[in-house]
Amino acid sequence: MAVPLPQPPPPPDPQFVLRGTQSAVHALHFCEEAQDQRHPLLFSGQGRDLTLRLWDLAEGRNAVVDSVQLQSMGFCRSSVLAGGQSRWMLAVPGKDSEVQILEMPSGTSVCTLQPEAGAKLGLPMCLRLWQADCSPHLLLLAGYEDGSVALWDVSERKVCSRVACHEEPIMGLDFDSQKARGVSGSAGKALAVWSLDGQQALQVRGTHQLTNPGISDVTIRADRKILATAGWDHQVRVFHWRTMKPLAVLAFHSATIHCVAFATNGLLAAGSGDQRISVWSIYSRT
Repeated sequence: MAVPLPQPPPPPDPQFVLRGTQSAVHALHFCEEAQDQRHPLLFSGQGRDLTLRLWDLAEGRNAVVDSVQLQSMGFCRSSVLAGGQSRWMLAVPGKDSEVQILEMPSGTSVCTLQPEAGAKLGLPMCLRLWQADCSPHLLLLAGYEDGSVALWDVSERKVCSRVACHEEPIMGLDFDSQKARGVSGSAGKALAVWSLDGQQALQVRGTHQLTNPGISDVTIRADRKILATAGWDHQVRVFHWRTMKPLAVLAFHSATIHCVAFATNGLLAAGSGDQRISVWSIYSRT
């Protein structure tokens, strides 16, 4: 008589849920400066109410402690790169295909990145600022409407490399600077994994098919062991970063998940069109 194989444990429930928004949640960011505290701070960006909110997870798990009114909205999320306790860099979409680089909190414009004449990239859809440990140059990875990823040298204001990754607009990307390896998702049914060599050339390394089409966001955890995707099918999917093996499907929301973010203490937050933010504790960092 065959012995039945043990069944995997069911996916966990959220550790807690934030319900204080009045609109779909399109962007999440854990405050790096507070992540060494017991309870990290979580920023959330909503859609049509043009509001950036600051959550303090120590106060009842649902308190909005500060907010900022935004002046515009679009499909492309901004990217933050901390340069110190008093200043940081911010990449935001500009008009048409442009990307603006700002120094914060002053809001001073550093430069505007404009593709070459004739380059039919479409709009920037997702941005990722980063800086190599051995280089003073500020770099930007941008995913575009035409399905390509471009690497910008911000100081030179030029594209170092560009590679076609998807047939649909790229909705989310993330980059592992230690492994020089990135991942992106689109409206299609595949994740693309790509690399950056020592000559700053991008190259697609492979694609990984998904159960359902539509990825809104992709994020790699800081320890570079797992990544999470935000799905149009209302689900968060977790993968092993080195092998891209599927690890878990987190089901809670009743609408498209627009964004996912990891805290350095291992928490995973997901924001959805159902106006809720779920916060999960999975695969703790050990």
